[in-house]
Amino acid sequence: MSARGLKIALVALVLVNVFALAALGTTLVQLNRVETRLEAEVEARPNGERRSPRRMMRDLDPEVRDLVGEALRASALAARPDFEEARRLRREAVEAVAAERFDAAAVADLLERSRAAELRGRKRLEDDSLALMATLEPADRARLAPMLARSGRGRGGRDRGPPDAPQAD
Repeated sequence: MSARGLKIALVALVLVNVFALAALGTTLVQLNRVETRLEAEVEARPNGERRSPRRMMRDLDPEVRDLVGEALRASALAARPDFEEARRLRREAVEAVAAERFDAAAVADLLERSRAAELRGRKRLEDDSLALMATLEPADRARLAPMLARSGRGRGGRDRGPPDAPQAD
């Protein structure tokens, strides 16, 4: 290779390295900004209301954690049929809307029954949670209290309101 070719290759190599360093620097700065913003959001949440139940329970005494875990699991299993019914009715409503023959009254009835089933399930969960809270020490109740602020969990852990409410961000 000639001297001129080596000089061109060297300049190209330097330019590529400068570009790579600039990209790395930009990435690090953006990562730092994202981390700072996430930390600020976590600190801004009152009582950690968006923390997962597992995180809330992590700070409990192991004996209390086991008791709470068992009670919440039993409550969820008891409420499961209501939530399954709500999902089934909502699927039927979607199918009825997509059907050739549309009956708005039937769809409205399915949606109403779906909401009622979901509310029954939520009420059961909330009532069971309150009964559980009555058995806990004040410090443990304070750690678990944000669970009552949750309006439901969809897959992926996002909080959602009732089925007809807009998604929370």
